[in-house]
Amino acid sequence: MSTVELYTSPYCGYCHAAKRLLTSKSVSFQEIDLSLDPGRRSEMLARANGLHTVPQIFINDQHIGGCDDLHALERSGKLGAMLAV
Repeated sequence: MSTVELYTSPYCGYCHAAKRLLTSKSVSFQEIDLSLDPGRRSEMLARANGLHTVPQIFINDQHIGGCDDLHALERSGKLGAMLAV
């Protein structure tokens, strides 16, 4: 089973879209809401090579990027393989 982590904020439409895609695929994920735990922003910045926008998505500790990157993986057919690991 893959480990999926998302750094999010509550008013981010891209965060909601990424969560909808994962939920539609019945993928469990850990959501790290930066509004509830702002101290984790520095963790996100380090893991995402300085990218500061949300969502930042990780699958099995591999940085995927944001919502657009997640949807691009889905369109290319690569997301399912990444989640099947």
